[in-house]
Amino acid sequence: MFKRITLFLITNLAVLVLLGIIMNVVLPMFGIRLAGMGGLLVFAAIFGFGGAFISLLMSKWSAKRFSGAQVITEPRNDTERWLVDTVRRQADAAGIGMPEVAIFDAPEINAFATGANRNNALVAVSTGLLRAMDKDEAEAVLGHEVAHVANGDMVTMALLQGVLNTFVIVLARLVARALSNYMGRDLGGLAYFAVVFVLDMIFGLFASMIAMWFSRHREFRADAGGAALAGRDKMVKALEKLSLTYGHNTLPKQVAAFGISGGVGHGLKKLLMSHPPLEERIQALRNVPQDQLRQNLAA
Repeated sequence: MFKRITLFLITNLAVLVLLGIIMNVVLPMFGIRLAGMGGLLVFAAIFGFGGAFISLLMSKWSAKRFSGAQVITEPRNDTERWLVDTVRRQADAAGIGMPEVAIFDAPEINAFATGANRNNALVAVSTGLLRAMDKDEAEAVLGHEVAHVANGDMVTMALLQGVLNTFVIVLARLVARALSNYMGRDLGGLAYFAVVFVLDMIFGLFASMIAMWFSRHREFRADAGGAALAGRDKMVKALEKLSLTYGHNTLPKQVAAFGISGGVGHGLKKLLMSHPPLEERIQALRNVPQDQLRQNLAA
């Protein structure tokens, strides 16, 4: 938790400094000054959505780099051949293009999907998954990840993050201005930066809670989509097998939200988790009527 908060603070500090430089140095050099609410909204939207969509467009590249995932270009053994064939069959059933299939070295049972285009995505599984799961369980996990792709979850998360980023940027600066007016003096220089920085942290924390709430909701749908592609019993069995290493997630943060396994948290930390408790996922999956499983695939 400490590492996550530290990274969050450092990231937001960098964003704040960059915002300040652009708003107060770069734009005035070109004769551009943000006047009033309209200018702030436009700039915040460009900056907020821009960062989210740059991350989305780079998602496959960054996922491969930070996880060390090796794409299977030509299957070298029966396991790799089975992985590619299974993903191809599920992609056809879900109505999406064939994703790249990769393997990454990690001890826990995990897998992830990412990519800006549902017809050009990446599905990767861990070596720990291949060691611990049988083919039925692995098929269900692959179905879960293909369901993420079919549902366009990566794009939806980018859109949501863009909206949240925009509101954080705008709200922090409006509140800073309101405080300045309330105090009866203009906050300038370091004082303004300090106030905005603190407000960015506070509003950013609430924005992260909203994003993670949506991420947890999305996991239930991907589980049901995996059950539609591989079978409910296989999906339940796969989720039960996850309990062997559940909560030990070594995926890089760039793709952690799209892994099938996530961390375990309590209290405030639980609000910042990308995955719901495993028991809730299994119970929710068992409660979905059989004729409604397919509805959890957008395609």
